[in-house]
Amino acid sequence: MEQIFFYIFAVIAVVTAIAVVSVRNPVHSALYLIVCFLQVAAIFILLRSPFLAAVQVFIYVGAVMVLFLFAVMVLDVGKESFSEHMHSQAIPAVITVAGLLAVAVWLISTGSLTAPLGPYTEEALSKNTEVIGKALYTQYIFPFEVVSLLLLIALIGAVVLVLKDKGRGAGRRP
Repeated sequence: MEQIFFYIFAVIAVVTAIAVVSVRNPVHSALYLIVCFLQVAAIFILLRSPFLAAVQVFIYVGAVMVLFLFAVMVLDVGKESFSEHMHSQAIPAVITVAGLLAVAVWLISTGSLTAPLGPYTEEALSKNTEVIGKALYTQYIFPFEVVSLLLLIALIGAVVLVLKDKGRGAGRRP
């Protein structure tokens, strides 16, 4: 039963990932990316890693997508240049994706492509969060703090850019 759910989540993740790069509206693209991230979190649950699933939802879906939607709304991405770049690549992309899907379906149907459960016991998997937490706050504390500072700097930069644009547009009248 787990394998069936894995394939369902994987297919939805792949389809929404393709939709992320193929839809014309950047807001719809961001929404498809949220669905893709949620499918990856569901796959982490199937792999008995609830901590990584929670991190996937909180960090990627919660924080990164809010920041991405904020950037899309602030920058107002033009649709004209996007359609010019995608139009010439649509046919080769569809052929490539169809070929890859055909190979994947063939491998799954012949039994050559399976998802083994692995040698891990329930006892070893239950300490997953504890092991990740200890490694994160001991061995990897410096990279963790560097990433948090980079995210803080990016947030401050986004706020400064928005306030700078509002300051320029405040004196103008339509």
